[in-house]
Amino acid sequence: MTRRAHIAMVGVPAVSHVLPSLEIIRELVRRGHRVTYANDPAGRIGDLIAGTGAELVRFTTTLPTGDEEWANDPVEGMDIFLEDAMNVLPVLREAYDGDRPDVFLYDIGGYAARVLGIRWDIPALQLSPTYVAWADYQDTVMEGLRALPGATEHFAKFDAWLAENGVTELDHSSFAGRPDRALAMIPEEMQPHAETVDRDTVTFVGPCLGERADQGTWSAPAGADQVLLVSLGSAYTNLPGFYRSCIEAFGDLPGWHVVLQVGAYVDRAELGPVPGNIEVHTWVPQLDILGKADAFVTHAGMGGCSEGLYTSTPMIAVPQAVDQFGNADQLVAAGVARRIDTADATPERLRTALLELTSDSGVAERLARIGARLHESGTGYAADLVEAEVRG
Repeated sequence: MTRRAHIAMVGVPAVSHVLPSLEIIRELVRRGHRVTYANDPAGRIGDLIAGTGAELVRFTTTLPTGDEEWANDPVEGMDIFLEDAMNVLPVLREAYDGDRPDVFLYDIGGYAARVLGIRWDIPALQLSPTYVAWADYQDTVMEGLRALPGATEHFAKFDAWLAENGVTELDHSSFAGRPDRALAMIPEEMQPHAETVDRDTVTFVGPCLGERADQGTWSAPAGADQVLLVSLGSAYTNLPGFYRSCIEAFGDLPGWHVVLQVGAYVDRAELGPVPGNIEVHTWVPQLDILGKADAFVTHAGMGGCSEGLYTSTPMIAVPQAVDQFGNADQLVAAGVARRIDTADATPERLRTALLELTSDSGVAERLARIGARLHESGTGYAADLVEAEVRG
């Protein structure tokens, strides 16, 4: 029996970073631990944290919040996270110095937690909502980043910040890219070069998903033989032309009912006539629909990819930015998806991809195996591993 512990989670105020680990936090609270959660409660973040039973430790972020588009330039994106860590660290030091946790949990952007863990000799366990470093990550990805304009200045600033805060045995690449211990909350199918990941450091626990009853439920209408969900997430949704292509591709397709999520920026009038087998929403309870869906058109964000694999749903990946292109390729390599870039997403290609995917028995068999494995791991397994860090 693990004693009641103080477990401190340090996150960033982006829904796509908060949701993947939310059920782990809820489970740790359910097991009787005292869990504090440091974050900026902007937008939905405060409500999401409150729903787990964790105590909020408030800070004010410098990161973009809401649906603002993040920087596409990799160095600028890294700078945004580093500046936020510099901003957050003094707040967390003051909050936790007299209330030190038994273990820190932290998001990949929660650098301040690892700094405090090193300074105070407290275990720090990264909860990664995306892929982790593989064997030659330093020689490939990091070297590519170092060659970009502004990278030298960024990494010098990172190293100086670490040194100023007493972290002298790690440089920027080993600090950010090589955690002491990490739980990867993604399917291994989404991890590049998964066979070379250091399993002494990283454990793939897979998606940690709950019922999300607070998001509501969805039911298919009578006569819907097959269900298709079309959703590009929350940040890259202002694409009325793409939605019109989907309407033309899937409208009145025999036996198919389509749920089309268009986000907050597209006026329904921009879509033109919408056939009766398509329902249009600004937001939908995605996981609930995927549990009943036969196919999924997704932007290939890591959350959507993981949910699609968890629910064994064939996917058409239409990547929009950052890691989504690589994610789409991982899905294709796993034999469970087709990738169609936005410029190539004609009604004909979309319709053909849907019909081919959903009639391929090999795709269905692969997805069934993946889904069964993911249901065997997840939240309980992850919470066990956190408790093991407390015991250690």
